[in-house]
Amino acid sequence: MADRDDLIEEMDEIRPNAPMRTETFRLNRPMIVSSEAPDDPFPIRMVGEVQHGFKRGSRELGCHTANLPDDAIAPMTSKVKTGIYFGYARVHPECPEGTPSEMPEEDFAVWPMVMSIGWNPFYKNEKLTAEVHIIHQYAADFYGHTMSVVVLGYIRPELDYTSKEALIEDIQTDIKVALNSLKRDAYQRYETDPSFEA
Repeated sequence: MADRDDLIEEMDEIRPNAPMRTETFRLNRPMIVSSEAPDDPFPIRMVGEVQHGFKRGSRELGCHTANLPDDAIAPMTSKVKTGIYFGYARVHPECPEGTPSEMPEEDFAVWPMVMSIGWNPFYKNEKLTAEVHIIHQYAADFYGHTMSVVVLGYIRPELDYTSKEALIEDIQTDIKVALNSLKRDAYQRYETDPSFEA
């Protein structure tokens, strides 16, 4: 029992506690964030092969997510704090490991995205992850495909929740905030960022 308690204590030292989401926070969320143009350190560009995650996004939260490998998220983790971010992402036809998924051409276009980088405190993750929700309905899974991401701004801090329903509500708000924030010209131009052509 002592060993288990020691392990939990070590994990807690590694995984910081996130603040609890409050009703005041929910009622006062802005529906557009960031300046009129991306501020330093944005844009941040990442690329990597889509990894298998916890499969919670679609099954429990109604929100498909694509996980980037640890080495791909280094440009992000070295510059920003944990939280929810927005920008654009593209799944490429290339699938370096395995068989490419059969998907229509539109699935390989650039789409808006919301990204969580952190410990997912509601689920008590033991490692830092980057989970990208591309705001598009895909025809098939795309594990192993190369994905490019351009992060353009910060939406909110990583929070803990008293219920799954509260988390889902915030995810849906995050999507609306991202879409609203990307409507500005200085953000829309990143939809054709050269990194998406690689």
